Parts: sequence; structure tokens; C-alpha cells
Amino acid sequence: MIMEMAAFALALVALGLIIVFMGIKVVPQGYEFTVERFGRYTRTLSPGLHLIIPLADRIGRKLNVMEQVLDVPSQEIITRDNAMVTVDGVVFFQVLDTARAAYEVSNLQVATLNLIMTNIRTVMGGMDLDELLSQRDQINTKLLTVVDEATQPWGVKVTRIEIKDIAPPRDLVDSMARQMKAERDKRAAVLEAEGLRQAEVLKAEGQKQAQILAAEGRREAAFRDAEAREREAEAEAKAVEMVSKAVAGGETTAVNYFIAQRYVAALEKVASAPNQKLIMMPLEASGIIGAVAGIAEIAKDAMAETAQKPRRTGLPNSGA
Repeated sequence: MIMEMAAFALALVALGLIIVFMGIKVVPQGYEFTVERFGRYTRTLSPGLHLIIPLADRIGRKLNVMEQVLDVPSQEIITRDNAMVTVDGVVFFQVLDTARAAYEVSNLQVATLNLIMTNIRTVMGGMDLDELLSQRDQINTKLLTVVDEATQPWGVKVTRIEIKDIAPPRDLVDSMARQMKAERDKRAAVLEAEGLRQAEVLKAEGQKQAQILAAEGRREAAFRDAEAREREAEAEAKAVEMVSKAVAGGETTAVNYFIAQRYVAALEKVASAPNQKLIMMPLEASGIIGAVAGIAEIAKDAMAETAQKPRRTGLPNSGA
């Protein structure tokens, strides 16, 4: 009897320990557990050590509250311009409300994945192929807005949707390649023509500028020549005036110098003439001096005759 009582006591102690251990729950970091009492949701257990009522409470759902990633499988989509493309992607989401994610939807990941695939067909099917290939960021933003709004009742936050690959058919890719090549050839031809036109314009501008500069040079040269001739004429006039004054004053030295200078200049012109004539000239220094002296004597005689003539006055002649 005593042995039976001891065994029963040990059984009660073991049962009590089992029940106590059943009430102890440890939730790992990054997860949250829901607690159900007699099948009804009561509360959510956050990471750490928790106690529940054994036999009455039990763990309902164990949900991952970290940001998760789902691969969107490839699917074929018909665009607005009837082009068949193959699209796949990736989605990132996070559970914010454990209770709603556990009890508002069955199989959260499958539901989220199907929702995303449906919206991909809806959004991308209403666009042209060129828009799909060039506006991937806009597609991602529009998908994120639509899917995040649809998953809010489930307590899920969709953080990012990325379209990984858009694959048109092979024949369409070849056609696009030809179109791109034709466009690049056209651009190259336009740029080449533009370059030739610019070169011709620059060449014409250069010629125009050269002609302007040449005309400016000719004008400056003509101005300089005219100024030189004017200075030469002034010098010549001044020399003639000085010689005239010297002759009037009875000085023959200036006359001799003037005549000798002209004589020497005439000899230089005769010597530099390109003809083949033989010219006999008194080129010796004594000849030149004699010629100048003879001219000087003629000038003296002319001045003497001028001096011997009576000067006219305003008074009448007394001998008359």
C-alpha cells in the first residue's frame, strides 16, 4: 500500500512538472507566436521567455516577422501592342501584424505571390513593349503601390518589388536590333552631314575673314603710300622753296646741290634700265663736277642779269 502511494505521488509530481514545462514557452528573435485559448486567439508572444496556462492555452501560429524575399516565377505577358514577353521578379515583404497575418489569410506567402503575379500581368499588360523596356523603375513603383495597398488587410508590408528580367521573343529582339542599328546609322549620317556643313561654314567664314583682313591690309598700305607721297611732295616743295629763296638771295651753293642730286638720280635710273643700249655718259667725277659747275655759272649769269635790270617802282621816271 505504501509502495502504491509512493508511486502515485511520484506520478503526480511528474505530471505537475510536465504541466509546468508545458506552460513555459521561449520565442526566438525574429519570430512571434500567437496564443489560442480553447481555439480562440488571445495574444501574441514576442521574442523571449513566456508562461501560458497549460492545457487551456496553446501556441497557434509561429510567424517570421523579419523581412522576407519571394522569387516571382517567370510568366508570359501580352503587352498592349500584342508583344509576348516573359517576365520574372522578386518581392520583399515583412509581417507587421502577426494576428492578422495568421488569421486573415491562409498561406500568406502563396497568397502574396499570386497577388503579385496577377498585378504584374495587369500593370505590364496595359503598356507597350517600348515602355516596358525603358520604364522599369516606373513599373516597380506602380506594382509596389498596388500590391502594398492590397496586402494591408493581412498585416503585411511590401517593401520592394523588382522586375528582374523582361525577355521578348527572339524574332522581336532581332527586329529591335535592326531598328536600333538603322537608327544609329541615321544618327551617324546626320552627324556626318552636320560636320560637313559646319566645316563648309567655317571654311567660308575663314575665307571671308581672310578677304576682310586682306582688304584692311590694302587699305592700310594705300593709306601709308599716300601719306608717304604726301610727305615726299611736302619735302620736295620745301626743297624747291628753299632753292628758290637761295636763288633769290644770290646763293649758288644750294642750286649746285639740288642740280647735282637730280643729276645723280638720273644717272641711277639710266644705269638700272633693263635695255641693252650703249650710253656714253661723263661718269667720271670730274665730268660731273664740271657739268655742275657749268650749270652753276649759267645760274650766276642769270642772277647777274636780273640784278642789272632796273627795279620797277610805283613812282614815274624823272628822265621821261
